Amino acid sequence: MPDSLAQAREEVALANRILANEGVFDAFGHVSLRHPENPEHFLISRHRAPELVQPADVLVLDLDGKAVVPTPYRLYGEVTIHASIFQARPDVMAICHHHAPAVLPYAIAKVEMVPVYHLGASMGETVPFWDSRDDFGATALVVVDPAEGKSLAKALGPHSMVLMGRHGATVVGASLRELVFRTIYTTRNAELQTQAKLLGAVHPLSPEEIRKAAAYNLRPAPMERAWDLWAKHLAEREGRPAAPAAAVKTEPAVAARPPRAKPAKAPARKGAAKKKSASKRKGR
Repeated sequence: MPDSLAQAREEVALANRILANEGVFDAFGHVSLRHPENPEHFLISRHRAPELVQPADVLVLDLDGKAVVPTPYRLYGEVTIHASIFQARPDVMAICHHHAPAVLPYAIAKVEMVPVYHLGASMGETVPFWDSRDDFGATALVVVDPAEGKSLAKALGPHSMVLMGRHGATVVGASLRELVFRTIYTTRNAELQTQAKLLGAVHPLSPEEIRKAAAYNLRPAPMERAWDLWAKHLAEREGRPAAPAAAVKTEPAVAARPPRAKPAKAPARKGAAKKKSASKRKGR
């Protein structure tokens, strides 16, 4: 988690622009982060296209989706997605809702998304499916009613991602970097799954491979490595210097064992020395 509210605002704005630059967001989509000091609040941009979000656009909302400090700005209509999931999942620190073109076919065709390569394992073994028609009939396919938000949160359950029928997907993470990592690589996994299907067959990772690959890739070092690259891509596009890469602590190295000393030769026994000396004299 960021150390301060100002830093949290910076990172929420940056996450929005990274996801736009990497092709997940277009004019729509949003990212939120649980407040670094108050878990009953969260940060999210005002109603604005993700590519344009700056730290000053990031507002603080409560878990009812209301601005903590009165604001003249319009809020996203779908803040209830974030409020409802933060309420239901205390372990979730960050949320993304998107309509990535690579993922939408799975939400339209109701085809199961599965991890097909190691970085896609960050989605977990199961991606549940939520359909607003089941509980709410015909809607505008925008999650604006708190009852819809709670229904979506229930469908998400303990998982890391949920597909939303004819709409898009919602992804969660234990940190903002984990969220961005998972959002980008599940989108790329969807592209690869579709391409593999066009070639004839999809052979997904096994449950054990999913668990091992997710545990390996969701360590701080791989996530920081990816974040630094995406932040550099964004800085180049925006025509500004990239921030220096964050230092990631390495695991302590195992100390090398000192070489074994050669055992000292045992001193010759006195009796043996006398016998040897006597035999030499006889030979003379």
